[in-house]
Amino acid sequence: MEAQFELIAIAAVLLVVAVSVLAPKVGVAAPLVLVVLGLGVASLPIVDSITIPPDLILGGILPPLLYSAAVNTPSMEFRRDFRLISLFSVVLVAVSAVVIGLLACALVPGLPLGIGIALGAIISPTDAVATAVIRQAGVSQRIVTVIEGESMLNDATALVLLRSAVAAIGVTVSLWQVTLDFLWAVAGAAAIGYVVGRLNLAVRARVTPVTSSVTISLVVPFLAYLPAEQLGASGLVAAVTAGLVTGYGSPRKLGAEERITERAVWRTIELLLESAVFLMVGLEAPALAEDLVEQGGGLGIALMVAVGATTVAIILRSAFVAASVWWLARRNQRTPAVRQHLTELQERLADGEVPQLGNSDRPGRKERRTRRLAQRAGASAVSDEARIGIWQRMVDQRLADLDYLAAEAFGWREGLVLVWAGMRGAVTVAAAQTLPSGTEHRSLLVLAAALVAVGTLLVQGGTLGWLAGRLGLTGHSTDSDPVQWAALQQELNRAALDRLSGELDGYPAELVDRARERLHRLTQSEEDFRPDSPANKELMGRYRTLRLTLIAAQRDELMAIRDLGTYPSGMLDAALAQLDADQIGIELRQA
Repeated sequence: MEAQFELIAIAAVLLVVAVSVLAPKVGVAAPLVLVVLGLGVASLPIVDSITIPPDLILGGILPPLLYSAAVNTPSMEFRRDFRLISLFSVVLVAVSAVVIGLLACALVPGLPLGIGIALGAIISPTDAVATAVIRQAGVSQRIVTVIEGESMLNDATALVLLRSAVAAIGVTVSLWQVTLDFLWAVAGAAAIGYVVGRLNLAVRARVTPVTSSVTISLVVPFLAYLPAEQLGASGLVAAVTAGLVTGYGSPRKLGAEERITERAVWRTIELLLESAVFLMVGLEAPALAEDLVEQGGGLGIALMVAVGATTVAIILRSAFVAASVWWLARRNQRTPAVRQHLTELQERLADGEVPQLGNSDRPGRKERRTRRLAQRAGASAVSDEARIGIWQRMVDQRLADLDYLAAEAFGWREGLVLVWAGMRGAVTVAAAQTLPSGTEHRSLLVLAAALVAVGTLLVQGGTLGWLAGRLGLTGHSTDSDPVQWAALQQELNRAALDRLSGELDGYPAELVDRARERLHRLTQSEEDFRPDSPANKELMGRYRTLRLTLIAAQRDELMAIRDLGTYPSGMLDAALAQLDADQIGIELRQA
């Protein structure tokens, strides 16, 4: 039996690799191919019925997948669209669960309302794994961030509603109790995830071997998930929060080689886990159909429920997206007035005027943040110069937000993609299987959920790339803009030059001048040092140390620019990767 399991595992890995390589060449998303292959394999006469334990997906696969997605989520874009993401992940899920529940009760005679709402909670959330299809469609980063952020956070809403709906069968559960459960599920999980994320960075910053540090990252999702679940909070939200904290702080806390190695390891893990989930969805569907037939149910009613629930979910999503696009357009209409106000505030700051607490300027509400930042810097009191600098930073950030929202504005075309990208996946299938074994119409509900997941993946996922292309929303990335790239490099070089102008104890003037020339010309290389003598070898070693110091200054400046959001996140990632590569090259020569 063990040998058979090993052969199946080897075959699955080879199949995943083959599909991931060949599917893009024929213009088909790899997850969709894996779902179809899973259906085909499970339908073979020689293959027994396959049942996937729901805990394997909810507690074993989703935490690391959501953690990895959160680590790589651009924090800048996530912050800018957090209100929109919250609307989709909380309000839309709750409304969809109730409406789909009412529809299910109308389609299935005798179905209790609590079970109907449970089905709605199962079907309502979009799936984080399904965002693999969205990325491959080549749409804008803002659409990807909204969909991915929604799918990372809506599981808490859905699972709390599911738990409350199941508990309400035969008893009465108040809306107030459901609300308190949800607030604790999110707030408690966020607190646990934040602590785990900070501890992860603090511990790994002190672990020297790169392999040991990366190994620690493999258990972080579960360190966040398990205590949150034990305390009745959402383990998935805790894993997401830990990932967001880690992704935001790793460039400052972790070394270049460590982050590059970790990225490669987690990409491999993502490929295997995502592919395994899609295979599981396909493998399990025939077994669910057989179970329904054995219990005297009909496939027709399951298909009718699935089609009706999917239609209602799309209609509700369309309404929410349309309202959101209208609201965003109204907000963008106020951009000129807000920009003028911020420009005037910039001019006052340039003249040395310090805004006072309680005035009409919006940043005035952040005066306490100014004091905290000054205290972190070691200042006993906030000087006018420090206060002006922090105000200037907040104004620059707000202006960058306005530029981004104007450049990446959502219109009807983006709205269509947002609607069509709301696919369901493994979370829907796994959540359906958590229904108690004695639940009335359980096989019908589980099969209907599986049909919704498979159907949306195949129909919406299979046509999403075509739709985005027809709407002209693919291939318009701003991450490779040569003008912005040159401006970003100039800012990073300016930061290194400023560091050279400061105090650099222990470095001879010759090395400082040589580094300054290299930054000015961008063509200077280390080969200019000919290690003909021990003295030159020592000088070259110290020059490399100086280079590392300057790279650290550039990385600090890059993190500050990232917080402002004045450049695309993809371009900032490329610049960080370039600095990391330079640092690793120098460190390898020093070894």
